Amino acid sequence: MSTGTETIAAMPESEVPATPAGRVRKRLTSRTASAVSLVIALLWTVPTFGLLVSSLRPEDQIKSNGWWNFFSDPQLTLDNYQEVLFGTTASSGRLAGYFINSLVITIPSVLFPLAFASLAAYALAWTRFRGRDWVYIGIFALQIVPLQMALIPLLQFFTKGVAIDGFQLLPAWDLENEAKFVTVWFAHTCFALPLGIFLLHNFMAELPGELVEAAKVDGASHAKIFRSVVLPLIVPALASFAIFQFLWVWNDLLVALIFAGGPKNAPLTVRLAEMAGTRGNEWQRLTAGAFVSIVVPLIVFLSLQRYFVRGLLAGSVKG
Repeated sequence: MSTGTETIAAMPESEVPATPAGRVRKRLTSRTASAVSLVIALLWTVPTFGLLVSSLRPEDQIKSNGWWNFFSDPQLTLDNYQEVLFGTTASSGRLAGYFINSLVITIPSVLFPLAFASLAAYALAWTRFRGRDWVYIGIFALQIVPLQMALIPLLQFFTKGVAIDGFQLLPAWDLENEAKFVTVWFAHTCFALPLGIFLLHNFMAELPGELVEAAKVDGASHAKIFRSVVLPLIVPALASFAIFQFLWVWNDLLVALIFAGGPKNAPLTVRLAEMAGTRGNEWQRLTAGAFVSIVVPLIVFLSLQRYFVRGLLAGSVKG
């Protein structure tokens, strides 16, 4: 299936039609836009490069001069990473365990919203039932609820359950130790669903109705249509939402601090905040720890950026 974006991209510049899609593409590919993008990329990359260089310099050098002095006196070491990841002293980062916790928290917190939001978006876009539009409006309105307002009610839901006039409708969860990860997954999934359903619904609703009708004529069920027809066509939208959700959860401090249940289940962000507060002068450890925390989001973004750009462009020219 060829999309309108692909058709426009295949046409010579002089033949791009004077449509909203053509005008957007022309502006995004102009020399001015390219120059601005290059400047932004340079401004973004220089601090990151400085952080990487600082994390690899010996302790005495990083505390005595700036990272740019590396070019006049290049000395590199991996001792900072060894200390911050696997150090045995109380003052070391011991980030290896927190790194695993971040992965345990983040991966399900991305997969669950993706699955539930995709199913809900399909139901709202391609099934007919009474009150469908009101349900969609209600989900859309949930986006304006601040996350901070939902933390205490959600925490009470986990610790006390749901009771009305003394009658216990739902029991408390009573989770301990590693089981506390479930509450973090649940919280992140709840907070992500309104935006995820809204984004994916917009993409699914724009799919040609003839595709779905043809599949129905061939005898395909909704499950078959969703799996074989709809999902392959919305991969860019899924990737875009996955990147947003991954970056949000990986960099989250507040939700994990409240629901993870102590330092044993804490992610990298919690430990880095402690290091910045108690070891603020240990720059060699802080820079190494900071780079450990950003390397995974960088890998995820660079590996999925092709789909991310396609998803953004497709969303910008629809309608």
